[in-house]
Amino acid sequence: MTNSRLHVISPALNSLCDEIVNGVFAVHKSPGPGLLQRVYQTRLAHELQLRRLKVETEVPVNFTFKQLQVNDAYRLDTLINDQVIIELKAIESLLPVHTAQLLSYMKLTGKTLGYLINFNVPLK
Repeated sequence: MTNSRLHVISPALNSLCDEIVNGVFAVHKSPGPGLLQRVYQTRLAHELQLRRLKVETEVPVNFTFKQLQVNDAYRLDTLINDQVIIELKAIESLLPVHTAQLLSYMKLTGKTLGYLINFNVPLK
């Protein structure tokens, strides 16, 4: 039995994902939980730029619904190298609605890879 949701990714995309995850951990280690989401977003953008990645924040999501163009209905927290969506939270716990939010962004943008990251949890 195979899982149709599993995809083989290229070595380049795998390397990009490694850089993103390492950057997230670097930002989260110092000072840890307790800051506002926007602070983590700014710090993460800077960390990933230092790693020579293209980082865009607050990226508008535009889409068409029955010939109606809808602009700026949503904003991606962070888009990396035009490929990977990062949805950031700084909340007590993630809920299914947060996963649904990321999946909706991925569907609307055609991106196949995204991370849902909650900075308000201690690292173990």
